[in-house]
Amino acid sequence: MSGQVPAPARRRYAGLAGAVVITVLLGLYVGLVVVRAVQLIGTGNGIGVGLGIALLVLPLLVIGLVAREWWLAVDVRAMADTLAGEGALPVDDLPRSAGGRVDRHVARERFGAAREAVEAAPDDWRTWYHLAFAYDAAGDRKAARGALRTASRLHRGKGAPPA
Repeated sequence: MSGQVPAPARRRYAGLAGAVVITVLLGLYVGLVVVRAVQLIGTGNGIGVGLGIALLVLPLLVIGLVAREWWLAVDVRAMADTLAGEGALPVDDLPRSAGGRVDRHVARERFGAAREAVEAAPDDWRTWYHLAFAYDAAGDRKAARGALRTASRLHRGKGAPPA
């Protein structure tokens, strides 16, 4: 048994390894697009130059979006570590179907408490972090991501959430 990594840590490392592999592959793809863009610009043809410039803008956009997601992931991990140290991580005790799906009705009922906590303390990143997981359990992934971004912004001390 000595030297074995616990199952939750293995899952975390597997997820991290997958994200790194995807990011590296995306980097290779972006590199190929940049090479092709430079070749198109080098043709001197108006259409080729226009396409080449457009292809140079696209990788910059991709790099910015990927960097934004990595920063969010790093900060979410830091927030989770802080909450774990405080014994305040969200608990997933929602009832599930035989197939493992969360009972959305119960999740929506419990959502109200997380929303009220945010309304009571809108400048506390912890309440936004918990709200994100309540949104996720209720099936609203877009709102969950927005709440995580707000929690991250507050955690980094970048100001209050938008009204």
